[in-house]
Amino acid sequence: MREIIFDTETTGFDPKAGDRLVEIGCVELIDRRETGVTFHAYFNPERDMPAAAEAVHGLSIQFLSDKPLFATRVDELIAFLGDAPLVAHNAAFDFGFVNAEFARAGRPALDMTRMCCTVQMARKLHPGAKHSLDALCTRYGIDRSHRVKHGALLDAELLAHLYIEMTGGRQIGLGLAANTGTAASPSASSAPTHAPDRPWREPRPHMASAAELARHAQFVAALNQPLWLDTV
Repeated sequence: MREIIFDTETTGFDPKAGDRLVEIGCVELIDRRETGVTFHAYFNPERDMPAAAEAVHGLSIQFLSDKPLFATRVDELIAFLGDAPLVAHNAAFDFGFVNAEFARAGRPALDMTRMCCTVQMARKLHPGAKHSLDALCTRYGIDRSHRVKHGALLDAELLAHLYIEMTGGRQIGLGLAANTGTAASPSASSAPTHAPDRPWREPRPHMASAAELARHAQFVAALNQPLWLDTV
């Protein structure tokens, strides 16, 4: 199954108030494993960058001024996302900004049924605990020492590791190896088969022998006032 883990950076908290998306990072998973395929882009927000937002992600308007507008890469992003489920931390926030940019570009909004929120997952798994990305990385032993500031692709990569751990870890697809031997035909010998590097041993009997039963009866008869006689 293909899934996309993604994160965004913005100029603020509310796209309805004029805040814009300035960075998006996406990581592809296939069957809960990273494929190494990513999508990453910065965008010119066509507005100023509040100091509080810049302090979080370090993206200045000077840095973003020569970056493309969201509309110029929207179709590339849509193609990358495909119809895969979309996983984000506090996903309603990210979906809100992406859909606001889609609307400006004249594209249909992302279907909210595709949304998977790791904050909601964490609240169910760890009620009462801290659910920030940093706190959860610490809980699951994920190295985040290189995370000095927020960054969409970096945070998406950390979230991918976290999501894998929260959904069963690397062993989620563990299964027994298939038998690669060919099936025996009806005329084939019914002799048992075994690995060539393991000696064949006859099945051991699991029923007590007559001698063992006799010794057990002798032992029980010698017990002094066994408790089970109290119920007789």
